[in-house]
Amino acid sequence: MRQSIQLKFSQQLKMTPQLQQAIKLLQLSTLDLQQEIIEQLYSNPLLETDETESPEKTQEQVSDDSAEIMDFNSDDPALYEKAQDASEPSATESESTWDRGDSEILPVDANWDHSSATEPRSLPNDSEFNLESIYQVTESLQDHLLWQLNLISVSESDREIAEAFIDSINDSGLISEDLQEIASHLNQDEPLQEDELVAVLKRLQQFDPPGVFARNIKECLAIQLNQLDLETPYLHEAKILVKDFLQDIASIELNKLAKKSNLDKDAIQEALALIRALNPRPGELLSADSTEYIAPDVHVEKFDGAWRVRLNDSNIPRLRINETYSDLIKRADDSSENQFLKKNLNEARWFIRSLESRNDTLMQVAMAIVDFQQGFLNHGPVAMKPLVLSDIAEQLDLHESTVSRVTTKKYMATPQGIYELKYFFSSHVGTTDGGECSSTAVCAILRMLIDAEQPRTPLSDNKLTTLLADQGIQVARRTIAKYRESMNIPSSSQRKKFTNQA
Repeated sequence: MRQSIQLKFSQQLKMTPQLQQAIKLLQLSTLDLQQEIIEQLYSNPLLETDETESPEKTQEQVSDDSAEIMDFNSDDPALYEKAQDASEPSATESESTWDRGDSEILPVDANWDHSSATEPRSLPNDSEFNLESIYQVTESLQDHLLWQLNLISVSESDREIAEAFIDSINDSGLISEDLQEIASHLNQDEPLQEDELVAVLKRLQQFDPPGVFARNIKECLAIQLNQLDLETPYLHEAKILVKDFLQDIASIELNKLAKKSNLDKDAIQEALALIRALNPRPGELLSADSTEYIAPDVHVEKFDGAWRVRLNDSNIPRLRINETYSDLIKRADDSSENQFLKKNLNEARWFIRSLESRNDTLMQVAMAIVDFQQGFLNHGPVAMKPLVLSDIAEQLDLHESTVSRVTTKKYMATPQGIYELKYFFSSHVGTTDGGECSSTAVCAILRMLIDAEQPRTPLSDNKLTTLLADQGIQVARRTIAKYRESMNIPSSSQRKKFTNQA
C-alpha cells in the first residue's frame, strides 16, 4: 500500500452549533424562550440585559411603525358567500413589510443589541382580549400529529391506520408495539399486509418533530439524519455509525472504532458531534404540561382600514454585550482568560443573532397567515380559507417542518380572540362550483345552524348535510357527525327538548 499526499478543494454546508441553536429557539414557546434566555444570562458573562428605558410611543407612532399587511375597508357583517369573496386578495393590495428598525447585521466589533426590543411599544391591554377564550389546536403530541394528518391527502383506509399508529405512540414519540398488533382491531374488509402498514408508517415518519414514529432509537436517529441536507459534512459517516456501530459508539474507544469501521478518527469525531445533536426522544418536545400560561407572540390590529402585525416582545428581555468584559479582549493574547472571553463573546453574539432570526421567521409566517386569512379577521370562522403548511412554506421559501415548528405553541391576538397559529391551518371540502371550503368554516356554519334550530325539532345530520348542500358545500353525513363530535355537540336525539304544554 503506497502512501501519497493529495490536495483537494471542496465546498460544504456545515450544520454548525449556531444553526442548531437557531432551530432550537425557533420551536420554543414564549415561556420556554424566557427560561432559555435566563440560562444564557447566568452562563455567559458577556451577555447582559439592557435596562435602558425609552419613552413609550404614542398610538399614532405605533401605527406608523407597525407592519402593514394590506388594506381592507369592509367591516359590515356578511353571509358566508360574501365572506368567502371578501377573503380573496384584491388587486389593490399593498406590499407586506415589517419595520425592523436597526436590525441589519452589525459589524463584528460592534456592540450587539437585541434590536427588536430596543424601544418598547404600546401593546394592547390584555383586557381588550378575552383571555378566557384561547383557541388552542395542539395540546399534546397526539394533537400535533393529528393536525398534520388532517393536512395531507390519504385514503380512508390509510387514515384509519395512521390514527391507530398515532394512538399507539408513546411519550418519547416512538412506537414500541408490533404494527400488526396495532392494526389488528381495525375494521378492514381484508387482512392488512405488512407492506401496507410500513408504507403508512414511512409517510408518518416525515412528520414533525423529526424522528417521530420510529420503532427504535436506531431508526429514530436515521430518520433525522435522512432529513438533513445532503451537503451536511460527515453525514455519510454519521449514517454508517448509526446503522452499523450504534452500540459501539458509547462503549468502544475511538481508535478501536476507527479500525472497526474503517473511518478516519477525525471524521468519526465530527460524525459523533452530529449524532449528539440529534434527539432520540423527539416526542418530549411536545409533552403536555398540566399548567401553561399563554402570552400572545404577535398582535394583529386594524389601523385606518389596514391590518397590521406587531411582534409582542414585551415579555422578552432586551439583550446586549457587556462592554466592560468585551473591552478586555486582546486580539493577540492567547491566554486562557482571553480565550474564555473570546469564546463567550462569539456565543453571545450568535445567541442574539439567533433571537433576531427567530423573530424574523415568526413575523414572516404571521404576516403570511394574516395575508391569507383576512376574511377570518373581518368576519370570523365562517370566512376561514383552506390553508396547509406547504402553502406558507412555498410562499416564504421555507421547509414545511420549519413552518410547523414556528407555529407550535405560538399565539396570535386578533379582534376575534387569541388563537394558536396552527388554528389557521385546516383541510378542505369541495363545493358545487369546483372550489374549496375550509373545514373550520364548515364547523362554524354547523354551529350557527344548530344554534338556530328549534329545540323540539333539532336538525339531524342528514338535514345538516342537505342545508350545507343548499349553500354549495359538499360534505358527507359521516363527516358532519365527525365535525359535530369534535365541537362536543350531541346528536339530534340528545339535543331534543320538550316544552310543557298548557
